[in-house]
Amino acid sequence: MKVPVKGKTGESLSETSAHDEIDAFLDQVRAMPQKTAGGARGRLIFSMDATMSRQPTWDRAQHLQGRMFEEAARIGGLDVQLVFYRGFNECKASKWVSDAKRLAALMSRVECRGGYTQIGRVLGHVLKEAGRGSVNAVVHVGDACEEDIDALAARAGEIGMLGIPVFMFQEGADPDASRAFSEIARLTGGVHCRFDEGSAARLRDLLSAVAVYAAGGRPALEASGSTGARLLLESMKR
Repeated sequence: MKVPVKGKTGESLSETSAHDEIDAFLDQVRAMPQKTAGGARGRLIFSMDATMSRQPTWDRAQHLQGRMFEEAARIGGLDVQLVFYRGFNECKASKWVSDAKRLAALMSRVECRGGYTQIGRVLGHVLKEAGRGSVNAVVHVGDACEEDIDALAARAGEIGMLGIPVFMFQEGADPDASRAFSEIARLTGGVHCRFDEGSAARLRDLLSAVAVYAAGGRPALEASGSTGARLLLESMKR
């Protein structure tokens, strides 16, 4: 089913419905192997675009991301590293954190600044972290891509060979971002999922469910009882 989706500039684009995109996302997560066998803690890199174009929706985005971390902390078993880029050549990563309150505090100190996207640096950082220890999944939330797609694809391919899925959550409908995000997700075995104000609640639920799944697999999802967890479990029964 096709529905018109409003982009940031108000244009109408013909895209798959939010329901279809979420179904595709759930199918992909369902197919992911459980990474926390044997009691090992899951490790998730969470990347944020903090350039000025995201300022209008920054508070909402922080709330959604905070809910994801809170849900993961409720069941335990997940360490998260926060990465963000903004301004002139600024790309920073936190230490690995397991405390949801510390993560929320870290996010609250990040403010948007004008600058170009630095997704390539984020992917390079993922490769470095994977060389130091296990990385189970990567989530990136952004609305634009101003970099060479071929260069990004090369790094994404390396990440894919390591078996690390990258989930690319795109705010809005920028076509350049869509192409880049889709290719990164494809090459890493992750998912590209678009969202806007109308699908923010479901995005929150899905982010929370991904965190729970990364931390504890299916048993943790069954114990969660959240909306996102139910969506994932329903998909697993197909």
